[in-house]
Amino acid sequence: MELRVLQYFLAVAREQSIVRAAESLHLSQPTLSTQIKAMEEELGKQLLIRGTKGSRKVTLTEEGMILRRRAEEILNLVQKTEREISLSDQVTVGDVHIGAGETDAVRFIVKAARELYKTCPGIQYHISSGNSEFVLEQLDKGLIDFGIVFGSIDHAKYNSIPLPHKDIWGVLMRKDSPLSAKEAISPEDLWDKPLIVSRQDDNNGILTAWIEREISELKIVATYNLLFNASLMVEEGLGYAIGFDKIINTSGNSNLCFRPLSPQIEEGMCIIWKKYQIFSKASEKFMQQIKESSYLISLASL
Repeated sequence: MELRVLQYFLAVAREQSIVRAAESLHLSQPTLSTQIKAMEEELGKQLLIRGTKGSRKVTLTEEGMILRRRAEEILNLVQKTEREISLSDQVTVGDVHIGAGETDAVRFIVKAARELYKTCPGIQYHISSGNSEFVLEQLDKGLIDFGIVFGSIDHAKYNSIPLPHKDIWGVLMRKDSPLSAKEAISPEDLWDKPLIVSRQDDNNGILTAWIEREISELKIVATYNLLFNASLMVEEGLGYAIGFDKIINTSGNSNLCFRPLSPQIEEGMCIIWKKYQIFSKASEKFMQQIKESSYLISLASL
């Protein structure tokens, strides 16, 4: 049994779909199906229960669940051994690909990269920006190594580390807006105002829970997936944008200002990566730096 095929099997177990697993592994579906069937024949046991016609979802048999546990242990041991050998080399070069939503938490990632640069100047960092939906899609397709997202995490598919940072929800508005005189914005302040909201916010139910109104009862004039675009709408007087603090610069000569919500809503962030992922040497070094930086900050806060 090859380690490569074990990794294929774990990808299918994670995605619960041969089609999605093949996509994430950059293989064709027939190739992956053939590899899994060959493994089943080699073991003499059925590992997957294929979905009925019209359903592509697969589930693990009892033997499949046993293999999943053992495969995780085997691959973890192999990765640990590879790290111990490869990291003994003092020269580390390579690329680290990160997907991130609009959040000030990116500063933490940048600081970790800056610290790692002192010992590993040959690592290059590539950041792709988008909302959580974009980040997860890029991660699942194997186009990025890490993603920075907020909200709940699917722990069956991803490993994660909470970042020592919380974003604050609030309202981005023009400085000449009537609400700019307030220190914080209450739900009733927005009931009759034209609003620009995040599409992702609707999915998480954050806005409706805080504002105590259904979306259909509000004056939604526009939606966005990047707050920068929403800030242009606000600047042109289209409405009030609900989003995170510290993303849009409202200092100096800016025509905009930001006011936090009241009661205050904070959103935690995590850096995530796919389970059973084999990191490059550069990505492994970066992950070690993230863990070390998070640990040091947690100690300082005690």
